[in-house]
Amino acid sequence: MNSKPIIIAHGEPNSVFLEIFFKSLISKKFKNPLILVCSQKLLKFQMKKLKFKMSIRILDRSSLNKVKLNNKTINIIDINYNGNLVFQRISNKSNKYIKDCFETSLKILKSNITNKFINGPISKNSFLNKKFLGITEYLVKKTRVNQNAMLIYNKKLSVCPITTHLPLKSVVKNINKNKIINKIILINNFYKKCLGFKPKIAVLGLNPHCESVDKFNEDEKIVKPAIKYLIKKKINVKGPYSADTAFLMKNRKNFDVIVGMYHDQVLTPIKTLYEYDAINLTLGLPFIRISPDHGPNHKMLGQNKSNPLSLLRAIEFLEKH
Repeated sequence: MNSKPIIIAHGEPNSVFLEIFFKSLISKKFKNPLILVCSQKLLKFQMKKLKFKMSIRILDRSSLNKVKLNNKTINIIDINYNGNLVFQRISNKSNKYIKDCFETSLKILKSNITNKFINGPISKNSFLNKKFLGITEYLVKKTRVNQNAMLIYNKKLSVCPITTHLPLKSVVKNINKNKIINKIILINNFYKKCLGFKPKIAVLGLNPHCESVDKFNEDEKIVKPAIKYLIKKKINVKGPYSADTAFLMKNRKNFDVIVGMYHDQVLTPIKTLYEYDAINLTLGLPFIRISPDHGPNHKMLGQNKSNPLSLLRAIEFLEKH
């Protein structure tokens, strides 16, 4: 068992993340120490609001490698929070706090104390402010890596979109042979290194039924050549398949991963199949980064009704790998 601590960045303060964190602590005893990067006063406020009781241990980031940690207390790196403690609507007023949570977490990860990272959800419109498509791209920029892939993981079936949070009108011009090849190589290497086996990968076409009325058919000119190249590299990949039937039971059972050309092409079916029983991994970073597969869900804030399953799966995954 790898007992490295798991760094957990709070993210958006006006979200259900602390609620699902409390529920995770109640539902299971974790072996790896959890270190929550968040505001102590915000943590205490939500503990009181949600009637959750547990002692808090404030840690010094500079001496984490010198202390013995366990999960008998909530271990936190205290981040200053100047916002109103009454639950607020999501806005850019939280941006400095979110930035401090991420930057503090990245400094800890860079110190090599651990390579395990979970982040709570953020609002893309408020925090990223159109500078990045998502937290995946934000972390890629911060860590200066060249290749990355978003993998929505479930042990039965995972998916990866070649393009992420792009408007549909921008998808076509952002798909190319090299991008498909690089992401599938990352997926293949991840499965071999972390999970111990070569995955069976299906690739979806961009167009309905992989057909097009235009002279230039992306499935013939881009997707098929990428697949042929990967097959020559001994990667177990097939396609392109029509997206409307790929997720039928008799078809999906033949694969470990289904790669689609755009976000909702693969995320809609995976969330329909498994709901909260999936996690969002960013492949290609110098550490293992996971995000529970849901957003801030501001409308549920303070109601104590949110499902913690995705966060539980994230912590469980990091304890195993």
